[in-house]
Amino acid sequence: MKAAVLFSGGKDSALAALLLSRDYDVELNTFVFDPHHDRAAVIRAAEALCLPIRMRTFRPGLLTEVTGMIEKQGFPNDAINRVHREAIAVLAGDYEVVGDGIRLNDRVPMLSPGEVQRLESTCGCSYVRPLLGFGKPEIQRLASRYLDVRYGETGEIENGDYESEIRQALAGRGLDPASYFPPQHQQSLVIGRVNIQQHGDKNE
Repeated sequence: MKAAVLFSGGKDSALAALLLSRDYDVELNTFVFDPHHDRAAVIRAAEALCLPIRMRTFRPGLLTEVTGMIEKQGFPNDAINRVHREAIAVLAGDYEVVGDGIRLNDRVPMLSPGEVQRLESTCGCSYVRPLLGFGKPEIQRLASRYLDVRYGETGEIENGDYESEIRQALAGRGLDPASYFPPQHQQSLVIGRVNIQQHGDKNE
């Protein structure tokens, strides 16, 4: 059975994909607002995982809607959740199993139990979050064991996170993105796999 994983190219969605790949035929899915937006780094991350990837484009007008929400509300949480819900809903129309890299203590993006129940009953799919029981320390340990990861602040890392295009759109409105998003928000990008058989477990 095929399973779609919402993929940013970062460590969380990569770990989720690897966990699901034990039981499903995983296809990575990356969404962009602009179909011409460069996603070469995300494609290379998918190649490092040896998993197929589909590049998708959000519906026209969504970026304008969410940047308007951020400008009006003064913070990005609701807008990010809205974008995430739309991505999951699109995948739920194409796959029986849909997953992402949401972790234990994540607040944004996050679907509530009621939203998950409505999604599954409406679309007839299963929405799975393989990392939901894992906190940040364990995620870091697993990432260092299985993945070669580069880290940097938003704008420095060319991953498929929604935030980079939203920041660009805010700047296009003459607004300072830094005034809306938390400072020093670290992003990640998978650039390779760790060969455990050759190098052994880093934590042993």
